Amino acid sequence: MWIAVALVALVALLHLYFLVLEMFLWDTPTGRKVFGNTPEFAAASKVLAANQGLYNGFLAAGLLWSLWLGLAATGRPVALFFLGCVVVAGVYGALTASRKILFVQAVPGAIAIAAVLFMS
Repeated sequence: MWIAVALVALVALLHLYFLVLEMFLWDTPTGRKVFGNTPEFAAASKVLAANQGLYNGFLAAGLLWSLWLGLAATGRPVALFFLGCVVVAGVYGALTASRKILFVQAVPGAIAIAAVLFMS
């Protein structure tokens, strides 16, 4: 069970990192480098990126809530719901924005789903 907990926590931490990148670092040199944006594009899309970051924060909050509830009990369906959202968002992002999103977001979410489903 500890592997499932660790993987859910890792996915939550990834989404907190995405929140910080998109909400606070989007138009900084670090944010521009991570996303490959020009200063002009970063400035023009800052509000949209912050909105996207907020959604990533909600995913992280849901995953952390599932851990607080306990994956062996009430938290299991909560974790599966939010991990499912992570995977769907990652697949959509890979199809519409960058294939890299599949590996950074959807694959970790899918691995965590498998761990939650098959934990003893």
